[in-house]
Order: sequence, then structure tokens, then C-alpha cells
Amino acid sequence: MKTLDQIASELAGYDPQALSADMVNTFLAKLVEPVTELETSDIFSALGRVLAADIISPISVPPHDNSAMDGFAFNGAQLKADAPLSLKVIGTALAGKAWSGTVQPGECVKIMTGAIMPAGLDTVVPQEFTSVNGDLVTVPKNVLQAGDNRRKLGEDLMQGQPALQQGDRLTPAALGLVASLGISTVPVLRRLKVAYFSTGDEILSLGEPPREGAVYDSNRYTVFGLLTQLGCQVIDMGVVRDQPEALEAAFVQAALQADAIITSGGVSVGEADYTKAMMKQLGDVAFWRIAMRPGRPMAVGHIIREKLAASPFAASAGTSDHRAGNAVLFGLPGNPVAVMVTFLAFVRPALLRMMGSSHGGPPLLSAKSTEVIRKKPGRTEYQRGIVSTAPDGTLQAAITGNQGSGVLSSMVRANGLIVLHHTQGNVAIGDAVNVMMFDGVI
Repeated sequence: MKTLDQIASELAGYDPQALSADMVNTFLAKLVEPVTELETSDIFSALGRVLAADIISPISVPPHDNSAMDGFAFNGAQLKADAPLSLKVIGTALAGKAWSGTVQPGECVKIMTGAIMPAGLDTVVPQEFTSVNGDLVTVPKNVLQAGDNRRKLGEDLMQGQPALQQGDRLTPAALGLVASLGISTVPVLRRLKVAYFSTGDEILSLGEPPREGAVYDSNRYTVFGLLTQLGCQVIDMGVVRDQPEALEAAFVQAALQADAIITSGGVSVGEADYTKAMMKQLGDVAFWRIAMRPGRPMAVGHIIREKLAASPFAASAGTSDHRAGNAVLFGLPGNPVAVMVTFLAFVRPALLRMMGSSHGGPPLLSAKSTEVIRKKPGRTEYQRGIVSTAPDGTLQAAITGNQGSGVLSSMVRANGLIVLHHTQGNVAIGDAVNVMMFDGVI
């Protein structure tokens, strides 16, 4: 495990008080390491898990040439470009069993979708293209070519080839692919354990009565949802007060049980609470000012388990058998939108890497702005946006309105973030902007 100073020394221009969004992700990629413990999961429990090894196809898919249509199968060499083709129907091939007859020139077989192609036949004409008179079928000229509407043996997967690769996340489509190979269990990496808590004396938990100057905690629930959707095992630790003993107990308990710890609040410059002091006491932690909006303050590093031994809370905190290293710490700002944006932009890609995934965050798509957006160069801005399809079929994007970091309702209305990059300035109507879509993430 590298120290923060070692990582910082590898990054040209690293300045914790003026860090670009790109450098944040570069730093975090060097900070975190994938879990290594393996498990075997049945297919019904594998959604979202990360493969620990390649899945090699034990069969070819499809296992034989078959028809892609309901229609009539014949030898395509008989097709003529300038004349229709008349064929005599001599049998019917159904899905699930082979038709064993012999087809001569001038003959065809009625065939159902998925049925094995009879020997010597390579073309299927859809039944709606034909005219039928008794046992005679006429194929019009210029409606198909030899080989059309035939699925070839192994055109999806050949026996012995990798169907899925180590590091792939098991999506619904991937589960179907695994099942199509006759495989019922898959090797996966264990679920990542992530502990989360909110900090602050002004934070109310649900069920507490309102009081002056206090707000109900929303961060706990949005982060819980984000982690759950990512496939993490979440350790919910609630709200922790700005008291040294309470914070020490929370960090110790979290570090001894989880691979990563996420907090919200208490990391701003000059903030008068004990959160940062406790992070320093128990870990190797850097406090950043990121050139971004919303967000900016963020703490990252490790809670060092060797430092926990002296804590009076260590004996009663318990530990997981698999944990031998140090817990990665992500200290997020307190404003609700800033929490979600920093999670999506930085924490989620880092957690995916810890999960062993070979894929990072969602790709940035290109859309045209439907309005003027004011933007200063020198910081990355993540504007809440509504992305839609323009009349010409291209993507277009508009902001949701008030972009304040406390306007959580704007994240509900948005379906993506408009990402305005570090060097980018004002955006005019029709200018291209990048968008990070929420679908499949939130």
C-alpha cells in the first residue's frame, strides 16, 4: 500500500489546495486496490457481481445452423436475380428436433424459427414474402440472397472461447448469456463492504422532532441507495455527533468491519468540528480543495488499523475475518447535491476498481446545449441536466434551473449531469457539451 505522499510524488503539478477533477481520479486510481477473495455465486444471486475469472463457453451458441425466421428453407444457389423461384414443399422442420429428410433441387422445407437447418439448405425466405398454392411456394425475385435468415453454428459464441472476462460486472444480459451456456454458478469476487455515516450536531435522523437550526439527514439515504445499486454490502452507521468519543468509536468500528468508509460533512476548510482531527489521528489523510462545482472540499486516505489498537473502542468494535489491510476513506462535503456529484464523479469509479471491475464510470455522451450556460475556466462544473432527443435525432441538454448545492430536488428532476470541463468557458446555444447519464447509476 502506497502512502499519500508517495502517490503525490508521482503526480506532476499535484496541489491539494487546487486539484483538478482529472487529477482526483488519477490519484484515487493509485490509492485503491481490488479485493481478492473469491466466492461462488448461483446465477440468481450474481446480478451486479464482478467475475473473478473468465467464463469459457463449454458449447457453441447456437449449437447448430438454424432458421432466424418462420418461412421456407432451401438451397440458395437456385436463386436467380431476374426471375422468381418455384419450390415444392416436402416437409416441415420444427424447433427442438431435427428434420431428417433429403431435399432435392426444386424442393424446400417449411421451417419454424429456431429449427435446425436441414442438410444442404442455407437460405430461408420469410413466409410473408412468398405466395403459396397447395404444396408449391413461389419466391419473388430480388427479395433475398443466398444465406439470408440463417443463424450459423457458433455465430454468437464458439465452444472454448471466452464468453465473459474477469472483471466484467454481471448485468441482466450477462446473466442470460451465462444461462445460455448451461452454466448455473459463476466465480465472483466477494462484495465490497462500505461503512457510511453522516456527521454534525445539526443533523436530524428520521423520527426526531424538528428543531431550530437543524435539518433532516438526506445524505445517508442517497448514499445508501448509490452503494446498494452498485452492489456493495452497506454498513449503515447513522448520524454521528461532533464529539471526539463518538467520532472515534464510529471510525474504529467502521475501519474494523469495512473495506471503505464514506462520511459526509466536517471536511471544509476552517470547519469547527472534530471530524478532521479524528481522521488525522487515526489515518493517513489528505484534505483537498478540488477545482469543481458543486463540491470542492473532500478528504481521502486510509484509516490505519495499526493506529486503532490504542483506541479504547477497538476491543468492542469487532472485525471481519477477511480484513487485514486498511480501510479507504472518502470524506465528502455535507451539501446534498455535492455529496451525490462527488460520489458519481470520484467515489463510484474508485469503488468499482476496489470491486475488481475492469470498467469505470459511465461514458460521457455528447449533446447540444439548448441554452446559454455561464462557466468560468479553471474548474470543472457538474450541472444538473435534462437530456432529451432533438427533432433531428441528436441529443440535446438543458439545465434544471437553480444549481445550488442544497437543491436536492434538482437531482430528482435531472436525468444526467452536464459536465463542463476544467478549461471550458461559457456555453452558447447549440454548443456541444458532455453529459453523464444517470440511467443505471442512480
